Amino acid sequence: MSRIRLVVFDIAGTIIEDHGEVARAFTKALMENGIPFVEDELKRWKGASKREVIRNFVKQADSKGDIDQTVENSYRRFRSELEGFYSEKLEPIGGAVDTFRWCKDHNILLATTTGFYREISDLILRQTGWCDFFAANISSSDVPQGRPAPYMIFRAMEATGVQNVKEVVNVGDTPLDLQSGSNAGLTGVVGVLTGAHDRESLQGQPHTHIINSIADLPDLIARAF
Repeated sequence: MSRIRLVVFDIAGTIIEDHGEVARAFTKALMENGIPFVEDELKRWKGASKREVIRNFVKQADSKGDIDQTVENSYRRFRSELEGFYSEKLEPIGGAVDTFRWCKDHNILLATTTGFYREISDLILRQTGWCDFFAANISSSDVPQGRPAPYMIFRAMEATGVQNVKEVVNVGDTPLDLQSGSNAGLTGVVGVLTGAHDRESLQGQPHTHIINSIADLPDLIARAF
C-alpha cells in the first residue's frame, strides 16, 4: 500500500494543456508597456510567480527608477489577456481525471500550486469542473515567495493536514516545479513532459522521476512509493 497521502500538482502544462497562453499574455503586457525582454528568458521563468516575472523584466529595463507603477500596469494587462485566453478555451491533459479519481480511490489527497494569481486558478478549476477533486488550491499570492521556494507546497500540506514531507509527491512540468519540490525535501519530485520543457531540460534538475504525463502517475505511485 502506498505511503503517499498528498499529491501536489502544478496547473498549466501539468493538468491542463499549455498552448503558449501565458507567454502570449506576457508578450502583450511587456510590449505595450515598453519593457524589453527575450523570449528564451521568459521560458526559463515558467512556473514562477507571474508578478515576480514582470518585476524582473521591469527592473532589468530600469534598475534605478521607481518601477512599482510600471509593474502594476504590466501585471494588470497580463491578467486581462490571460483571463481572456482561458475563458475562451481550456484543454485538460489526457488522463487527468482518471488520475485524480485513482488518487481519490486510494485515499490520496490532491492539491494544486501555481504561479497564477487566485482568480485565474479558480477560473481554471471552475471551467474544468474539477473543484471537488482538490482539498487545497494554493497560488503564489498566498505565500511570501513563489517557486523555487517550497512555500506553496508547505502551505498545501498545512491546508490538508499532512505533516510529513515523506508522504508528499509534487508533480510539475518546469525546472522551477522540480526545484521547489526538491527544496521542500519531498519523497517524490516528478517531472512531466506535457509542458514547454523537454526531458533533457528536466533531467538536469533535482528530481526523483520523469514521466510522460500525469496519466502515468498512478502506475508510478503504485510501483515506486
